Amino acid sequence: MLDINLIRNETEMVRENLKRRDKKENLKLLDEFLKKDGEWRKLKTKNQELQHKRNVLSKEIGLLKKGKKDASKQMKEVADIPNKIKKNNQKTEKLRKDCDLLLMKIPNLIHDSVPDGKSEENNVVIREFGEMKKDFKPKDHLEIGENLGIIDRERATKVSGNGFYYLKGDLVLLDFALIRFAMEHIMKKGYTLIETPFMMNRKPLEGVVNIEEFKDTIYKLEDEDLYLIGTAEAPLAAMYMDEVLKEDDLPLKLVGFSTSFRKEIGSHGKYSRGLFRMHQFNKLEQMIICKPEDSWEYLEELQKNAEELYQKLGLAYRVVNTCSGELGDKQAKMYDIEILMGDDKYREIGSNSNCTDYQARRLNIKYREKEGQPPKGYVHIVNNTAIATSRTMIAILEQYQQKDGSVAIPSVLQPYMNGKKVIKL
Repeated sequence: MLDINLIRNETEMVRENLKRRDKKENLKLLDEFLKKDGEWRKLKTKNQELQHKRNVLSKEIGLLKKGKKDASKQMKEVADIPNKIKKNNQKTEKLRKDCDLLLMKIPNLIHDSVPDGKSEENNVVIREFGEMKKDFKPKDHLEIGENLGIIDRERATKVSGNGFYYLKGDLVLLDFALIRFAMEHIMKKGYTLIETPFMMNRKPLEGVVNIEEFKDTIYKLEDEDLYLIGTAEAPLAAMYMDEVLKEDDLPLKLVGFSTSFRKEIGSHGKYSRGLFRMHQFNKLEQMIICKPEDSWEYLEELQKNAEELYQKLGLAYRVVNTCSGELGDKQAKMYDIEILMGDDKYREIGSNSNCTDYQARRLNIKYREKEGQPPKGYVHIVNNTAIATSRTMIAILEQYQQKDGSVAIPSVLQPYMNGKKVIKL
């Protein structure tokens, strides 16, 4: 969430920045917050004035009694003050809760380098890598996988419903080969490997994402204060909730593995064929928790790490600077890596976001120079999809497909697949 003092003191700057997201509800949230926050501050001031008045009257009563004069009027006024303060406190408590809820919903400020626009057509391509040349008409990954007997859609639908698949044989090996390959690549750069919980309580989850924004995506366990995670980003960030970190320990560089779960109800009209938009998939997430002045440098580091993976895999992709209308509430800036698919279209395979101190404020993660000293401020949190294996497997199946229907395995993955070089019948 945003710094409350920034909203109060630089209201017009915040308003103009929110306009870039092109969502009128954001401005309504801001106006409602300012109104309730103003009422809250007036009541707080009123209570301070009442406290002061009580102190003045108490002294006056003491002097009157000392002089053996009538103090009944002043005593009546003093007697009424606690009830007035109590009523005001009840109002301020409700207003504070309302303000906190509104503050959680107001989006992060967008960085100046983010292009303006309403939809993905306004994203700006930064660079491209590789190409896909075939002397035959490429098949899509689902047709390839079913022909090779490594994807079973019908039985998974029978057992679990739409959006689930049985992966079989070499495709399972490919899934875990991608994880091992990406893990080792990133760990060599000094990142700590973590396997996260697959479920989270509401409070820490709300610290990472706006649950209302993702209500059509997140699975909740019935009769439990638990949600299935949609990415390792959430439990990685929440690890340090309500902690004050030592400045010397920053940056914390993490790479987290998890199975991820998503309803994907809000994905109508988007490409969803086969493994592209699954309810369950494996994912490796990079995260850096750092000092505020370093987060933009680390955004580029995470981007470099992710692109190195796709380059070593020999996959054609491009990088886009995501426009303002496509950013989530938490993101100040986001790069997407888009993979080239068999139909010659680019589609998102992973994202890289600087959330600045937005999540850290919600999670209450601060840092200080030394033990015993007051906090210097909130940390910044940067996160990146290193590998989402389902979409990366799509890219391999479609880009490495052969004319005979087999699929070549990228050389960097062959050691993790017992030396196998080709997936074939």
